[in-house]
Parts: sequence; C-alpha cells; structure tokens
Amino acid sequence: MWEEEIWSCSWCYAATHVGGEWFEVARPPYLPMSMRWERAVADGLPADVSHAFGIFVRTLCGIQQVGMSPSDHWWLPEREYVCGACREVAGVIDGRWPQAMRDEGARVSVARRL
Repeated sequence: MWEEEIWSCSWCYAATHVGGEWFEVARPPYLPMSMRWERAVADGLPADVSHAFGIFVRTLCGIQQVGMSPSDHWWLPEREYVCGACREVAGVIDGRWPQAMRDEGARVSVARRL
C-alpha cells in the first residue's frame, strides 16, 4: 500500500507531491495567475463575487466555509466581478515566484531509485 502527501507552501503556495506508487517528489511548474486557481464554491459565498480557492480549504482572501471546494472552472483575476482581496493576494503570491523558476524545466519530478 502506498500513500501520497501534498505539501503546500503557505508563502508562495507552491505544491509538492511526495509519495505515490513510485515515491515520486513532484513539483508542478509555475502557472500564470489565470491558470493557477479554481473558483471557490460553497453555500454562503455570494454568487455575484468570484473567490479563488486557495489552500487549506480557504479562499485567497481568507474566507473559510464548511463544504467549500474548488469548482471545475478557473478563477480569472482579470474579470470585473472577482473579489478584490483575492486578486491582491494572487498578485502578491505571483510576485513571490522567482523569475528563474518560472520556465517549464525549473521544477522537476524525482523518482526514488529502486
């Protein structure tokens, strides 16, 4: 039986997947803001404002609702009906990714050698 853990950085929100069938350490590459987060859905969130689903079952602006989950749709920060606080946090997080770590080969997967 194998297990997998996902570690998320609370500073830059980079995710690292550890474990799995081949005990791989996978670090997904940098994604632009419009492809990094899904729209948050939950009872109690206003329908006329789009919030980004972050990590630790919260929106980027810090809202936590019981049953919150990411939707099947991208959260698009350039839209006018998005939460301004989520947009601001997304910009701060995006700025934390070093330019040298943004190309496709900068974050790689490493499998355990058997």
